Amino acid sequence: MPELSVIIPSHNDIYLHKTIASLLDNSELDIEIIVVLDGYIPATPITGDPRVLSIYYEDNRGMREAINMGVSYARGKYIMRVDEHCMFGPGYDRILLADIEDNWIVTPRRYKLDPVKWEVMDLPPIDYEKLVIKADPHKFSGVQWKSREIERKDIMVDETMSMQGSCWVMNRSWWDKVIVRLDSEGYGTLYQDSTEMLFKTWKAGGKLMVNKNTWFAHKHRNFNRTHNYPGEKAKESFSYALNLWMQDYLEVQRKWMV
Repeated sequence: MPELSVIIPSHNDIYLHKTIASLLDNSELDIEIIVVLDGYIPATPITGDPRVLSIYYEDNRGMREAINMGVSYARGKYIMRVDEHCMFGPGYDRILLADIEDNWIVTPRRYKLDPVKWEVMDLPPIDYEKLVIKADPHKFSGVQWKSREIERKDIMVDETMSMQGSCWVMNRSWWDKVIVRLDSEGYGTLYQDSTEMLFKTWKAGGKLMVNKNTWFAHKHRNFNRTHNYPGEKAKESFSYALNLWMQDYLEVQRKWMV
């Protein structure tokens, strides 16, 4: 039985194979990788490594349902979700699981990745993010929390307020009891998944933590996205999340005094 199940929701991304290789090459524990091919078959076959399982959807159901499907196949005590264009630090799995509690969602220190060169960019990492409401588009969003990074630079495992959502790990039991599944009915299929998980976790007495002892690098925004959906549909997702969680957000703000 694997200790960790890594879920990759995938839709037509050319960096998927490098992401899988980075996960395998830098792992120190017994892991499984579950790749959910959401409405496509990659031109280059997925590796035949026995630690990697591929699940194929004929129709494109969206990121949220791909994550749900991956979790349903996961056998590990812990589950980890990653984007399909990421690089990982040596021993990322051992380090993340060494400092995790049952009611935590944990994200590693995040660097920016040049996916063409497949190297970490010479830019400072992001450790803490503050949850804010942006005006354009009107939505919940995480922004870099530089003052907290300076004040708490020597605290290596610490609570944070938001995350990008491109890499996280939690106990499978927390998913089953608290997250349960990512909802596509109101949110749509693509956005605000980290917002949903954050508020569910806070309401259940859990925490979002950053572990600075390890890292991942996520494709920099200067490089094109492989999938999104336009204006009005995205706005519906953003509005749904705001309406659903606004009162809880005001309570969270009072807690953090931000």
